[in-house]
This record gives sequence, structure tokens and C-alpha cells, in this order.
Amino acid sequence: MAEKFDAIVIGAGPSGNAAALVMARAGMKVLQLERGEYPGSKNVQGAILYAEALEQIIPNCRRQAPMERPIIEQRMWVLDDESYVGSNYRGTKKKDEPPTRYTVIRANIDRWMSKKATDAGVLLICEATVLDLIKQDGKVVGVRTDRLGGDILADVVVLADGVNSLIATKAGLRPTIKAADVALAVKEMHFLPKEVIEQRFNIANDEGVVIELFGKITKGMMGTGFLYTNRESIALGIGCMADDFKKGGITPYDLLDAMKAHPAIKPLIAGSEVKEYAAHLIPEGGYKAIPQVHGDGWLIVGDSGGFVNAVHREGSNLAMTSGRLAAETILKLKDEGKPFTAQHLARYRAALEDSFVMKDLKKYRNMPEIFHANPQFFTTYPELLNKAAATILKVDGIDKKTKEKEIAGEFVKRRSRLGLLGDAIKLVRSFR
Repeated sequence: MAEKFDAIVIGAGPSGNAAALVMARAGMKVLQLERGEYPGSKNVQGAILYAEALEQIIPNCRRQAPMERPIIEQRMWVLDDESYVGSNYRGTKKKDEPPTRYTVIRANIDRWMSKKATDAGVLLICEATVLDLIKQDGKVVGVRTDRLGGDILADVVVLADGVNSLIATKAGLRPTIKAADVALAVKEMHFLPKEVIEQRFNIANDEGVVIELFGKITKGMMGTGFLYTNRESIALGIGCMADDFKKGGITPYDLLDAMKAHPAIKPLIAGSEVKEYAAHLIPEGGYKAIPQVHGDGWLIVGDSGGFVNAVHREGSNLAMTSGRLAAETILKLKDEGKPFTAQHLARYRAALEDSFVMKDLKKYRNMPEIFHANPQFFTTYPELLNKAAATILKVDGIDKKTKEKEIAGEFVKRRSRLGLLGDAIKLVRSFR
């Protein structure tokens, strides 16, 4: 006879760990299945962790979690082929206001968070592949694994199996993700001595800097680059929509190589040793691409549900929050003695809609299709902005009013007055 659990969680990333931990801490019998050798084994990436979302699951997490650097400075660069126009915000660490963002090594965070879950009573089985969901009268009642006697039953199943969510797709719970709704990102870890990193980025005391990169580095494709400072490494990467790569004829690694050679970036990684390289799919279809996230006996959390805010490069906070809300929904229904039907699990969707997760995704719901259909935002405008900066800052005896006319004329020449108006309207629509 198949073993029975109160809940099964598929996946041991941030969303799966959050769901498993919250349920186990409340006394539920929870099984967690992970394909990798250990939680985080498939991650060789530096990333950003949002502490407020984790704090709601693990109080005082800032004192315990294996963070790299608290982020005190955010830089935004719009690049053309040789230069960039940028802005930045820099703050300071305050005793009464702890940092909300940290650079982290995902593999370390996943292992640490998973240990919290197992300490709370979660039974974690690694190197276990879920082959399919078991259904009874249309309701999910368990999973089928690749292990001997691999059928395992549960009252409810939480799917946290990543962007492709192969299990949910195979079971017909959600459609196959579209290439237009997923980004392919590549990343390298550049290792440097701690003191070199701090000198180059003008930081000290383990402070961190993040640089978001936008413009011609994506060769007209919808995407962005990024640079995160860790204690003794720099995470450098770039990502674009998968169908753009398919149409563009350029490989992600070539795109990354070109970005590394940019005059603004090359000095920051000079002398570094590259020890890790990874490629990763990221769901960036936004609000309109979110699938059904609940049904009879099941819930979807994290990347499996498309919970990524690509505009602000937020993912871990949406993942952990969705995992927590799924677990809290399950616990409330269990306490009330109600079955895990689609009708009752709809509370999860309602909780998501009431949280920042859906509110932020809804705010930017038009952005993916607008930017995807308008490559000028990644080519023409970065060129124009950089040329405008060079023109107005050049001291050559020409008066500033003449320079302003020259800049305005160049914008009209490249886009036309009607085109500029249309682009402005599109930008407004994409951010509201």
C-alpha cells in the first residue's frame, strides 16, 4: 500500500522550501521531493534575496542566513556600443532599518532554507524524480516517482518544480510555457579578492552594489544584463526572451562575451577568474502569462506559476511569498476541516491577488508585449540618449541652445514626431 502524507511538495527551491517549512512547523506530515543531489545543486548562481519575504517565514533570518553582501547601492546603466548613461541610488546601513536586499549564492541559501524545513519535520528525499501526478476522479491525490514502490499519496500536492513545471504540464494542469513568455539567461561567476571588489565598487564592510544593464548589449532583443557583487566574486549575466534568441541567430554565450568586452564593464572584471557558468530559464511573461494556480488537490508556486517581476528583477520574494501563502491556505482549510477542492483552494489565488505579488505583476501586465514588439527601446533610444549626453557635455564653443536643438533634431530624425509620441504612450502603458 502506498505511503500517505498530509502534503507533498515537489521541488526544494525558495518557493518549495517556504511551503514545506510553514506546513511542517504547524505539525503537518510533509514530504518534499527534489530532483537534484541536494537542494540548490542545480544552482551555480549569484542572485538577490529579499529579506522581508524571508523574514515572514524565518524570523531573524538576517542573522542566520548565509548572505553575501547587503545592497547599499543600485546603479542603472543604459548602454550603447561604447558608453553608457546612468543613474544610481546609494544609501547606508542603518541600525533601526536593516537592509531589505542582499546578494547571495543561491545554492547556499537553498541548502540553508532546506535545513530549516527538515529541522521542522519535513521528510526530504533528493535525487527523486516525479514522473507524474496520481489522480482519482479528477483530483490529484499523490505522485508517481522513479523509485521502487514510487507511488506516494497525499491530501494535497504543491508544485514548485521550476519554470517549465513539467509535472503540471504533463498532468494537464497548465499549458506548455511559450518561448515568448520565458527568458534565457546566462551567467558567469568571476572570482576576485574581497579587497579588490570593495576598491573597484567603492564599498567597504561587506557592502554590496548591483548594476542593472539595459540597451544595445542585447542586440535589439528584449532583455537586460546584470552585475552583482558577492564577497569574493561577481555574478555577471545577461538574459533575453527565448524566442528572440531563436529569431536573432546569436547565442546567449556570444551575447555575454560581447557584454564583457564593453568598455564600461571590462575594467570591473579585469583579472578575475571565471569558475562557474550557468544557463537558466526565467518566466517573464508577467501577469497575463500566469496559468491556473490551483485545482482539485493541487497548488502551483514560484517559477512554476510564473511569479517573476522582470521589471524590478524580483523573483525570490515572489517565490517565497507564494509558497508561504499556499501553505497558509492549506493550513486554514485543514483547521476548518474542509477538503482541498478547487473551490476551497481558490483562497490561495485570492491571497495572491491581495498581496504585492499580483498587485505588482498586474501593474506591469502590458510591459512584456510592448517591449517585445518595440526593439527601438533596446537600440535606437540607448544610442540617442548616449549621443545626447555626449553632445551636451562636450565643451567646444557651441552654445547650449544650439546643442539642445541638435539633440531634439536627432530624436525626430531617428523616430519622427509621431513615432516619439507613440513611443511615449507605449512607455506610459507599460508602467501603469
